[in-house]
Amino acid sequence: MNASASVALPRILLLEDDPVSAAFLSAAIASLPARVDAAATLAEARALASVHSHDLWLFDANLPDGRGADLLAELRGRGITVTALAHTADARRDALDALIDAGFEEVLQKPLSVAQLQGAIRRVCANRVPIAMDTSQHDEPIRCGKLPIWDDDAALRALNGHRAHVEAMRGLFAQELPRVSLRVSVALASEDATALRDELHKLQASCGFVGAARLGAAVAGLRDAQDATVAATRFRDALQDTLSSLSA
Repeated sequence: MNASASVALPRILLLEDDPVSAAFLSAAIASLPARVDAAATLAEARALASVHSHDLWLFDANLPDGRGADLLAELRGRGITVTALAHTADARRDALDALIDAGFEEVLQKPLSVAQLQGAIRRVCANRVPIAMDTSQHDEPIRCGKLPIWDDDAALRALNGHRAHVEAMRGLFAQELPRVSLRVSVALASEDATALRDELHKLQASCGFVGAARLGAAVAGLRDAQDATVAATRFRDALQDTLSSLSA
C-alpha cells in the first residue's frame, strides 16, 4: 500500500525569505514526502498558521519584517502548541542559545543537506514519514582556504545527487546574486553592521546550497572578520569571480 494513502502526510509551515533557500528547503521537505506551506514574511506565516493545522513549524531566525522568535511567541500566546524548529546561518553560540530559550525545539544551522533537514523533520514527525535511507551528516560549511568557485560535489550532496536540481538552484542563485551583492555593497559603504550581518547571513546559506565554495568562504570571512578592510576586498574578489562564472 502506498504510504501516503495509509498515513496522512505531515503538513509543515516553512518561513524563509531568501528565494534560493526557500526553493531548496521546500523541495527537500516535499520529497520526504510532506506538504509544505511556504511563507516569505512573518505576515504570510501568521496567515497560514491561522487557517491550517500544521505538524511542524520551520522558522528562519531573521526576516525582513521581524524575527522568527517573535512570531513563535505570538502564536504560542494564541494557544497554538505546534513543535517549532529554527534555522539560521548564524553560528554564534549566544544566538543559538537564544533561539532555544525562545521555545524552539531545535536549531538547524544553514547550509543544510537534504539528509540533515529530513532527519530533523523525522525526529519531530515520528511515524508520519518514511524511514530515511541516508541520514548521515555531511561536511561543515567551508570557512577558509584557496577554493574553486564551484564545489559540485558539495552541491550534489546537499541535493541528494540530483544534478538537474543543482542546475535549477544555480539558475535562481544567478538571478538573485546581483541584487544581493548591491545590498552588501551599500551596507559596507554605509557601515551598517546590522544590514550587513543580515545580508551575509542569507548569502552564506545560499552559497552552501549551490556549492559556491569561494564566495561562501569569503562571506564567512567577512562576517567573522577582525580586519573588515581586508575581508571586504577578498569578498569582492570572490563575488566578481562568481558573477563572471555565472555569465560565462
